[in-house]
Amino acid sequence: MNVKRIFWILFLLNLLNYIDRQVLYAVFPLLQKDLSLSDMELGALASVFMLVYMCYAPIVGYFAAHTPKKYWISASAFLWSMATLACGAVKNYTGLLMARGLCGAGESGFTTLAQPLLAEHYPKEKRATILSLFSLALPIGAALGYLLGGILGAHVGWRAAFYWVGIPGIILGILALIWLKEATPAAVPVKPNWANYKELLQNKSFLWICLAHAMVTFVMGGLSAWMPTYFTRYLGLTVQQAGSIFGLCVVVSGAVGTYVGGKWADLLLKRTPNAYYHVMKIGFLGAFLGAIGGLNTSSVPLALLCISVAIICLFLPLGPIAAALVHVTKTPVRPMAFAVNIFMIHILGDALSPTLIGSWSTFWGLKTAVFLALLAIIPGLGFSWLAQQKEQKHSSL
Repeated sequence: MNVKRIFWILFLLNLLNYIDRQVLYAVFPLLQKDLSLSDMELGALASVFMLVYMCYAPIVGYFAAHTPKKYWISASAFLWSMATLACGAVKNYTGLLMARGLCGAGESGFTTLAQPLLAEHYPKEKRATILSLFSLALPIGAALGYLLGGILGAHVGWRAAFYWVGIPGIILGILALIWLKEATPAAVPVKPNWANYKELLQNKSFLWICLAHAMVTFVMGGLSAWMPTYFTRYLGLTVQQAGSIFGLCVVVSGAVGTYVGGKWADLLLKRTPNAYYHVMKIGFLGAFLGAIGGLNTSSVPLALLCISVAIICLFLPLGPIAAALVHVTKTPVRPMAFAVNIFMIHILGDALSPTLIGSWSTFWGLKTAVFLALLAIIPGLGFSWLAQQKEQKHSSL
């Protein structure tokens, strides 16, 4: 079995997953002008994606617990790619909402299964690092989404931006069907049981990790949707400049944070079983301080520096969180565990934050709205601490 090939197929799919997702935000101002949309309607485009995304995850997690994951992953790539193409072809806001919802279903099917499949191929002492490397697709893909959306939107229109990023997923879906393999024998399936979801919800360590992850997702989702627009409104950048600069911040800072977080956690794991939780807490605190600094300056270079620090810290916990979820759940139910995690982080996270920021912006301005979203970091610190305490208690028994 070629583990490297499996990693690269999943990584490239994850990369495209985030390109297709984030390209929308780069063309927000163009959509707003062309379709005469309000800030709240723009935010709803992000939220409908996440609502479908999180609701579909438990369904695919249930059925994929005893069927080959590669079929679900391949079908998911086809679905979100076709839906992305449809985003460029719609004639009105309703059609765009429906297409974004289908994108959410396709990407949910992939994300629910990709990390459990990848984790099966690596030992515990390497999981945080490998899952962090896999998660590098998030900042790189998001950055490419912003860059491609900004450049293509400015030169050939927002519709063409969706066409260009939608096509590669069809090719990758075919390769996934051919090359992906299960680490465990397919001849010994584990029959899924809806009661497994109840058991997961009774796992306190799992719940606290999911809630901490939800707070990361709330802040990250809000910043992803609105920072390019924030740059145009408060720092005087053009649409193309805002998309390109924020995309560069995300790809560089996100990649640094993601890799350092996973590597740091694996190294720290040799000294303490609480390594995952220490990195999570440091990430929360650093993100809050960096973002507050970025919101309280009118200097473009200083704002970008502070926001970059915040992005590094927001990405630090991604690998450790995934590794912690693998650690506190059993192999047969991991697709279901990641499905529950996806549902929780999005229903409490980025399914809410883009629309909430848009609503708050209508009343108090975008700067205040972004600050209010950052306050989610405070409970995130608390959930990380509770997860650590629960694991310490469990280990001492």
